[in-house]
Amino acid sequence: MASVLKRDSTFENIPSIKAKTLRINLNPDIYGTFAEIGAGQETARHFFRAGGASGTIAKAMSAYDKDFSDAVYGIEEDGRYVTQSRLKKMLSHEMRLMEERISRERHPDRLFFAYANTVATIDFSKRYKGHGWVGIRFQLDPTQKEFDEIVLHIRFKQNEARLQQETLGMLGVNLIYGAFYKYHKPRKMLKYLYDHIDKDTVEIDMINFSGPNFKDVDNRLMSLQLIRNDMTDAVMFGPDGNNLLPAAILYKKNILALRGSFRPVTKVNMDMFHKSHDIFIRDPAVDQDNTMVIFEITLSNLKAAGEIDEQDFMDRAELLCALGHTVMISKFQEYYKLVEYLNNYTKAKIGLTMGVNNLVDIFDEKYYRHLSGGILEAFGKLFFKELQVYLYPMKNAETGQIMTSNNVKVHPRMKELYKFFKYNGKVMDIIDYDPEIMHIFSRDVLKKIINNEEGWEEMLPKGIAETIKDKNLFTRKILKGEEDNV
Repeated sequence: MASVLKRDSTFENIPSIKAKTLRINLNPDIYGTFAEIGAGQETARHFFRAGGASGTIAKAMSAYDKDFSDAVYGIEEDGRYVTQSRLKKMLSHEMRLMEERISRERHPDRLFFAYANTVATIDFSKRYKGHGWVGIRFQLDPTQKEFDEIVLHIRFKQNEARLQQETLGMLGVNLIYGAFYKYHKPRKMLKYLYDHIDKDTVEIDMINFSGPNFKDVDNRLMSLQLIRNDMTDAVMFGPDGNNLLPAAILYKKNILALRGSFRPVTKVNMDMFHKSHDIFIRDPAVDQDNTMVIFEITLSNLKAAGEIDEQDFMDRAELLCALGHTVMISKFQEYYKLVEYLNNYTKAKIGLTMGVNNLVDIFDEKYYRHLSGGILEAFGKLFFKELQVYLYPMKNAETGQIMTSNNVKVHPRMKELYKFFKYNGKVMDIIDYDPEIMHIFSRDVLKKIINNEEGWEEMLPKGIAETIKDKNLFTRKILKGEEDNV
């Protein structure tokens, strides 16, 4: 095993960017390529300035010209350059050249790496702040056949290109240093990416770890860490467990969003989804082939007694992924914040599927006291343009009455406001619901699972009960104050 893997305490906490680059430069085994497009050679510059770079940098290049870049890395199908696909091609190309040109016989202990970024900094009009893809493909053992890889997406928040370039350079150093010296602590590595960088300057909204040394890393859990560490407001992951870039998934799409605790996902949740989806795609303004469905869990629904239970989160994710759904985790407690976020990526139609109890909460003024415009400001953002609410009915446990948009009880001061949105078609009832499952609530199912009672299996979608039993999910006791949304 190469010397890079020696975890001596002397260098456990290195304070400066220069110290990090110098440690890498002085390691005789670490050797690789820097390929940076769009924001200058900002990361390589730190290594050159630190001294001893000749032992680390095999090549530093910047294929700025598009034709030249295409000649080196190939042409993207969509014609874009700041994409994950472009970054992956850069990493593959540069690592292949490393293996072809550096003799293993002469350098048996060399640890190859390829660092790359493709970035667009802020434009002259300052309308678009800029974003980029950053990644490293590397090995921690010279005999390693399959490479490890870390890929992330960033969004700049600074208003000057020079400042964005400086931030990118430091982030690159932190990534390379973390890959070689903090790979065994992936959670902490996320925090180390912000060493000497203010979180107000750059947002990391996606990261994926892959390779033999990250085989035990669940990228969904890493996604959750991005939220917990205040690195971003929302993250997404697909059925395969890999994190997705929200901007890429939601861009110009028709979006149907379902919010819930999904603890566990029930037949009611699936009925809400199927029935609202049928209504959504029948809308003339909606192209079914350009529609995205997301199951969204707000961070407040993951907290128990103020703390996030990660295993409980993974249990929910396991079931939603098993059903083939895309999941979003967000910091948006209020619905209008979720809609405002989605509107950043699309001007197409947005649908929200919710139960009657959730609609009543939306019309509760207490959630909007922090806004200068109060509930009117929130509703201006919530019911912006093409948004529509698909309302799933609820059976009153005491009276047996079916509660719909026609008889829902909102605060007397909110009645006229509610009527305005109702009569303008912003709220639509789901009328072909299944009356046989209206008694099912996630919280009741969960209690039955924990107390080992009978009869909960038939309350869940096909195959979900078997998954819960096989993997022993949701076995933790319910803590007082835990939230639940159907």
